Amino acid sequence: MLSEFGLTRNQAKVYIAVAQLGLAPVGQISKLSKVRREDVYRVLPKLEKMGLVEKLLGMPAKIRAIPLEEALSVLIKHEQEIADNKVSTLKARTQELLKYFNSNKGKPQPKEEESSFALLSEQDVILGRALAMIKAAKREVDIVYSRTRLMQFLSSFSEQIRKTINKGSKIRIISEIPEYGNSIPRVIEEYLSPKNSVDLRYTELPSCHYIIADFKQALIATVTEGNMGQYPALWTNNDSLVSILQGNFEELWQNSLSWKTIETTAVPEKVARFMQELRPSNHVIFVYDSADAKHNVLFSYLKAGLDKGEAAVYVASEENPAQITDAMKRFGIKVEKYRKTGALQVLESSDIYIIEGKFNIPTTLNLWKKLYDETLERGFKGLRVTGEMACFFKLNLIQDLIEYERALHRVLDIPMIAVCAYNSSMLNKINDPINLYTELIRAHGTVLFAGIDNKLGKIEIRKAQHLEEA
Repeated sequence: MLSEFGLTRNQAKVYIAVAQLGLAPVGQISKLSKVRREDVYRVLPKLEKMGLVEKLLGMPAKIRAIPLEEALSVLIKHEQEIADNKVSTLKARTQELLKYFNSNKGKPQPKEEESSFALLSEQDVILGRALAMIKAAKREVDIVYSRTRLMQFLSSFSEQIRKTINKGSKIRIISEIPEYGNSIPRVIEEYLSPKNSVDLRYTELPSCHYIIADFKQALIATVTEGNMGQYPALWTNNDSLVSILQGNFEELWQNSLSWKTIETTAVPEKVARFMQELRPSNHVIFVYDSADAKHNVLFSYLKAGLDKGEAAVYVASEENPAQITDAMKRFGIKVEKYRKTGALQVLESSDIYIIEGKFNIPTTLNLWKKLYDETLERGFKGLRVTGEMACFFKLNLIQDLIEYERALHRVLDIPMIAVCAYNSSMLNKINDPINLYTELIRAHGTVLFAGIDNKLGKIEIRKAQHLEEA
């Protein structure tokens, strides 16, 4: 191992022997290291010069080693000096070579570079080609990249992107619509493009990842998974292929939305997309801080099921059923139509939770199972339910609520979808809100927050698969 730090084999053996002996004459060092005495005499001056050992005068002279930790620091410093000197030499030779090469005017220059293709497989080569493309761009760089990998891409090329922008080039980026709170626009505005030279738009998941520079060359990922360079990429300056990619980019660009639009007006789309992805047995906690936020999310959730031929149940306890049905009508749900067919029920908390002034977990769970069985008997494709949990707070049944949520999580072997709705102000007023949050997260697979900062225009969805992540 010491030889990896720049020592020869004999130098390493002699140093180890001296370090083990502490203070010893050459004869003992030779015996322990199994290096011939004459070779030890040749090695010691070199180790002295390197600062690894020191000679104490006497009869006979004795040798002492510096501690291993200090020795390793000395060796690392020595190797760093060698590396720095080599790099300096190479830089000097680079200028010399370029000067010599550029002064050679005798060779005929090609009139026009031919179209070519190159399959790049090494990560350093792929990253180097992407960097060169961004550096050479004089007008525009167009990028299609997945949202999960975009931050890594921007981080890798941030310095060169800034330089390219400063030369007057523009950067256009297309990525997927974010599901959660998105920091990429802030990073772009603060660190890359304070003058709006980088334009970011969102669309559905692109089928391919690629970079186009000045409409002349393109770098295309062969796999959309992983970071740039992790898998092979195709580079080309072929006019036909670059034109096809450019056409694809322009079509995506025209059909995409500015990130500013997404941040302010696309909450219904976010909610609708999330609700479409819910599957039977999913159990979700929803935290809201306004009635508008509650209606927006829960009605979107129920409507998604009704549109697919499922039945829906809403249990009201913060508002009464009449207020909920009126709000549903304003939202656009055809309440009377779905009530007639039995697809929609709006119940009181006393119908499901607090029955005759008492709460009993088995009773409530049996009622849910009964509702699910009736739903299937009527020919509906499934059942999705939601309940306002305000009644538990009003009656100070916090521990009962925790036990119920745990039980509901277990009983959702019944293939129905459930969203438990919590008013954030009620959660925060109890004695130990942190413990309650923790227990709720344990019992749910996903946590939704809506109406953050009292703005309906924001929604955050967190998948709390592990308590530590929550």
